Amino acid sequence: MLGYLIALLFSPALWLSLVFSIALCVHVVRTNQAMWWLMIILMLQPLGGLVYLIAIVLPGVTGSVGARRMGQAARERLDPGREYRDAARQLADTPTVHNQMRLAKAAAGLGRHEEAEWLYGEAARGIHADDPVLLLGRAQALIELNRPAEALTILARLDQNAEEGRTPQAVLALARAYEGLGRNAEAETAYRWVIERLPGLEGLGRWAAFLARTGRTAEARETLAEMDRHLDRAAPQFRREGRIWRDLGARALSGRG
Repeated sequence: MLGYLIALLFSPALWLSLVFSIALCVHVVRTNQAMWWLMIILMLQPLGGLVYLIAIVLPGVTGSVGARRMGQAARERLDPGREYRDAARQLADTPTVHNQMRLAKAAAGLGRHEEAEWLYGEAARGIHADDPVLLLGRAQALIELNRPAEALTILARLDQNAEEGRTPQAVLALARAYEGLGRNAEAETAYRWVIERLPGLEGLGRWAAFLARTGRTAEARETLAEMDRHLDRAAPQFRREGRIWRDLGARALSGRG
């Protein structure tokens, strides 16, 4: 036993792990990261250090879109309320429309749609009354709150802007508002437009859910099978989000969504 402990003490792997963890702890302090990262790095060696490396260090070093997305996803899984807290502090320090928009988006991401709708509405005043980002954000929040008629009124204002009113996300919101009002023919036209243009699998997932809710179960299953084929070919970092939309369609098909 003593021999094992001595061998472990002089193990190069042990010392490499320790040096790696100390270097990351220094990075945490110097870059003003949350102090709970120190516990993750030191108590979960070397896995905690690898998570910190992917979530914090690599996005800043490489600056690549893929690295930033991986880092953001890791941070959101570890601390889903961080963006909301940061946005709230930033708005308190600097009450600008941009910061209000950021907090509204963070609130929506946490499912706090009533707060998001109010924030978007407060921001869309004066010279910002017709800001397409604010209008779309508020319409999306109203749809989540099951207030499709109000959402449709806002989307009609957005549609007056030929460029911003016909983005895939805007048309997807329009499709959902139509569906919420029972205007299924108009919803189908909008959904079909979206699934040909919206990147990712959200469009297909919501289309599958629409098909399931309107009794077209065979078509819904075919759409889910198509999504499965996309997921099989997708890069690992994109599969998690894709499965969220696939599961949304599957829940509707099983009568749970």
